[in-house]
Amino acid sequence: MKTAPIVLVPGFWLGAWAWDEVAADLRAGGHDVTALTLPGLEPAAADRAAVHLTDHVDTIVHAIEAAPAPVVLALHSATGFSGYAATDRVPDRVAAVVYVDTAPGLRAIDPEFEGAEKPMVWADIEAEENLDGLSEAQKETFRRRAVPEPGALLREAATLTNDARRDIPSTIICTGASSAQMQAWASQHDWAWLAGIAELRDVTWVDLPTSHWPMWSRPAELAAIIGEVARRHGSS
Repeated sequence: MKTAPIVLVPGFWLGAWAWDEVAADLRAGGHDVTALTLPGLEPAAADRAAVHLTDHVDTIVHAIEAAPAPVVLALHSATGFSGYAATDRVPDRVAAVVYVDTAPGLRAIDPEFEGAEKPMVWADIEAEENLDGLSEAQKETFRRRAVPEPGALLREAATLTNDARRDIPSTIICTGASSAQMQAWASQHDWAWLAGIAELRDVTWVDLPTSHWPMWSRPAELAAIIGEVARRHGSS
């Protein structure tokens, strides 16, 4: 049985490089892996104001369609929005989704955001995110390599029309908060980043206590979880 190809999508401010350790572990295990840098997240990107949510969705869809078989789509952080929209476009090409400290997002992340881009502000990261397990060197690499996020990614929302997306097997890996906390938040709050959970018909919850960036703080364990999903959903 062949394992499903894997597409890795990093969250805000990051490029494909963020997945280097996880991708290396997966490839060493025989997996077909593609890690994406989304439009506007290239270090030398000229005009992030011209990048829209549809550009990110299109890029993810193109990577899915380029794979030799239906993929396991691993989405980190805010790409729960663009990645979920991609599954709406090509549900038959997605064998499973792995949400890495995120969930299927609906509506806009921040419809009131007005800037052309959103830089990474380290003080906000320290105040709002779980950094457990990250070394000082990893934090410095993040600060040095972070690229401002196109502002439209926060303001815009995708229109979802294909009910088949709801049947895609989905694994939600909870790192910065526990699965119990995330499920409670989803039931108690109308938060856009968790709003799609109620739509899903096939969900597995996994706890991996660590930072919001487990690809750095627990890369081997994260690779093992994603790899197992790819084995489980491979083709015969």
